[in-house]
Amino acid sequence: MTLERRQTTRPILTAEIIIVLMLSLGQSAIYSVVSLVAKLTADKPLSQQAAVLNASQSPRPYLDLTYQLLDIVFDLIPVALALYLLLRDRISPRDELGLSADRQRFDWGWGALLAACIGVPGLLLVYVAKLLGINAEIVPAALQPVWWAVPVLVLSAIQNAVLEEVIVVGYLMTRLKQWGMSTVAIIACSAVLRGSYHLYQGFGAFVGNAVMGVVFALFFLRFKRVTPLIVAHTLLDVVAFVGYAVLPDSWLSWI
Repeated sequence: MTLERRQTTRPILTAEIIIVLMLSLGQSAIYSVVSLVAKLTADKPLSQQAAVLNASQSPRPYLDLTYQLLDIVFDLIPVALALYLLLRDRISPRDELGLSADRQRFDWGWGALLAACIGVPGLLLVYVAKLLGINAEIVPAALQPVWWAVPVLVLSAIQNAVLEEVIVVGYLMTRLKQWGMSTVAIIACSAVLRGSYHLYQGFGAFVGNAVMGVVFALFFLRFKRVTPLIVAHTLLDVVAFVGYAVLPDSWLSWI
């Protein structure tokens, strides 16, 4: 059954999209805007403030580990909800979103290529944004030096990738197409949403992630497959999170 033959009214789709986003990345976008306003109205410049990712949540190592794992699990619940809603309407995540493991060479090949093409310009953008003073200092990892830090950072990278690519690309673009939105508007909505929940890092992060959103949206429209995007996003975040945690401070001083 094709998307065009499924009967779901615009008001129902609108309500569903709002609910899913407010439980996930739409909520993050709102908090991100508030965080940016707070940084801009603080006593010191944006470039002298920090945006901390993967922060420690307790001085007690195993309690901290518990919190980290709980956050990872519960942050994936909106993904389960989005996939359930699609399945309820007889939209197969395997067929319509390309969520499967049957094309691993394609997924890993394109995922690695996308990560390389986005990662290198992304590092340059971070550097330029810092020089221009339009970004906060990004701290990708601030966990305690414990044995489980690297595994948790890898799991966090996977969670981020699955959450963002399934919701912002697979689910949202599929639903907006059903809603009747134009292709250009669908790409814009997906890209702006991706940029908006990174605003807490600064304006450079918004621009960089919005551009990434356009690239990922175009890829999804071309190949109807979100799995390579998950691979690419995971690789980018693993390099950022784990690299920041394990590399010497002298190597990271320019970021």
